[in-house]
Amino acid sequence: MNLLKLSWSYLQKKRLNTFLNTLLLAFGVGIIIFLLLVLHQAEEKLRNNAQGIDYVIGAKGSPLQLILNAIYHMDSPTGNIPLSEANAIARNKRLVKRAIPLALGDSYRAYRIVGTTHEYVDFYQCKIAEGKLWQKNFEVTIGATIAQQLGLKVGSKFYSAHGLEDDEDLAHKDHPFIVSGILARSGTVADRLILTNIESIWEVHGQHDHHHEEPVTHKEHHEEHTTDSTHTENHHPFVQKKEPVAHKEHHEEHTTDSTHTENHHPFVQKKEKEITAMLIQRRSNMAIVMIPAIANRSNKIQAVSPAREYLNLLENIGIGADVLQYFAYIIIGIAGLSIFIALYNALKEREYDLAIMRTLGATRLKLFTHIILEGMLLASVGAALGLLLGHGAVEFTGQMISHSSQMSITGWQWLTAELGVITLVLGVALFAALIPAIQIYRIDISKTLSR
Repeated sequence: MNLLKLSWSYLQKKRLNTFLNTLLLAFGVGIIIFLLLVLHQAEEKLRNNAQGIDYVIGAKGSPLQLILNAIYHMDSPTGNIPLSEANAIARNKRLVKRAIPLALGDSYRAYRIVGTTHEYVDFYQCKIAEGKLWQKNFEVTIGATIAQQLGLKVGSKFYSAHGLEDDEDLAHKDHPFIVSGILARSGTVADRLILTNIESIWEVHGQHDHHHEEPVTHKEHHEEHTTDSTHTENHHPFVQKKEPVAHKEHHEEHTTDSTHTENHHPFVQKKEKEITAMLIQRRSNMAIVMIPAIANRSNKIQAVSPAREYLNLLENIGIGADVLQYFAYIIIGIAGLSIFIALYNALKEREYDLAIMRTLGATRLKLFTHIILEGMLLASVGAALGLLLGHGAVEFTGQMISHSSQMSITGWQWLTAELGVITLVLGVALFAALIPAIQIYRIDISKTLSR
């Protein structure tokens, strides 16, 4: 006697009950799998992109908004900050190990254009797949996802648009960007960014100023403290120029004199240069106290810890996810109850047939196993469909948001936690089938046949 085939044939006779029970289980498993995959991938990407960044210096405003914008490029900037104030922190070699400036404002086809230094590429350990890193103004190096989605190649030209709008009318038609290189896929936020130098962002927005302030980078920061005061920017493109002793008077004189120009800039800017944010990697534990304290002295900037905001973000996301997860467990519980009811009713209907099977030589253990198999078959089919449903929903969602979000997700990832979900479903089915199976084990053949 093939018990597996017999159990399956009984399930097929009750197709409506089988379908409803399987559907309930599939929905419950699908919801849990969807949440597991999305939360795991989101947490992994949030952690990887923020790893190594101890502080973000940015404009006053929402700390979470600043982190989402400066690190994950998922929100609007809180505003711009004076480059001089950011550099005042970046130059402190006792506190700062690495400082990476960011200038935002434009995009192409809803992908952000980020003005920064080559150190940003080094920080995320990105490799060049084609071409080279940008060297001149309006040269860009693009992420692998952008190259794939937009079909851009080395040598391609495009025009940026203000903000994240994909509107030809908003494009800066007088400043074409040229792709100089394409980054290899790194699994970081750099895959979805268009990187260039900060001067390009300034020039697009008319910030051709006469100010001497330039972004401080990790390399120049080291050189600044190991060379004499005669070291100039001719040696390194981002070295801070030395200002006259009368610093305040010097700026007041030059910001009011509209006829002042510099030899290397054909345009005049009447205000101080600004950036959007600066990523800071601390050198010592002293920086944990000192960097926020220095930033708080200003009424324009703030220093935000990504780790703290990252935990707050996960906590906020986790509340909603927990509610959905509890709902999914309730669905699985209801499905288990439904399986119990279906098997118990089937037992009453098939009691006479089962008694006949006993007289034909079927043992109590075989009949017991037969009922258990029915419940496990239902659970197995429901769990399998739930896995497909959950992974399919994640992949569909990932494709839907691939053009509009900096957070990419895929349904092709498998987690060990999924085994726990499957085990739970099989356990619920086993428990649901246990009582009907015990009833079969205790069946009185003579009484049943006499009825």
